[in-house]
Amino acid sequence: MAKRAAPEVNAGSMADIAFLLLIFFLVTTTIEVDSGINRKLPPIEESEEDVIIKQKNIFTVLLNGKDQLLVEDELMELKDLREAAIEFLDNGGDGSCSYCKGKKDAASSDNPDKAIISLKNERETTYKTYIAVQNELVAAYNVLRDRRSMEQYGKPFTEMQANHKDVNWPGNKEKLKEKIDQIKLDYPQKLSEVQ
Repeated sequence: MAKRAAPEVNAGSMADIAFLLLIFFLVTTTIEVDSGINRKLPPIEESEEDVIIKQKNIFTVLLNGKDQLLVEDELMELKDLREAAIEFLDNGGDGSCSYCKGKKDAASSDNPDKAIISLKNERETTYKTYIAVQNELVAAYNVLRDRRSMEQYGKPFTEMQANHKDVNWPGNKEKLKEKIDQIKLDYPQKLSEVQ
């Protein structure tokens, strides 16, 4: 009886198949990229002198692990945070702010330029609540900037910013940038975040 030859697997094209599968995987797969919060941090200033900040110029917002807000030592709902921040920022307690429309309470912030909002949270705080609190605080600045912009230029601040970013806007962008910068000087955003 004749001996049968064992069947062989042709492995010559295995490398080609593996290469084609790799190319297929790279072309068809989408890799998610984490997106962060767009925040411009202030530049590091090397100053030898200590800056003294009065406690009344600091608006303290604490966010615990159960997503509860403690604002200036009082429990507060998220929906009330924006109004409380506006009241603090626009107080004008020392009378140096000619455009402030606040209560001029001597126990609250002196001037929007001196006012600082301190946001502290615990690690257990949910991301959703943390972002919602940040949005409310930034919205307080935007409300005040819109009001000031309407008084000075007859246009909301947010519209001026959108026009500056629009490449097809027909106006003078340099003058618009000066106006935007002036409004930002009137209500500078000072949001300190601590975890």
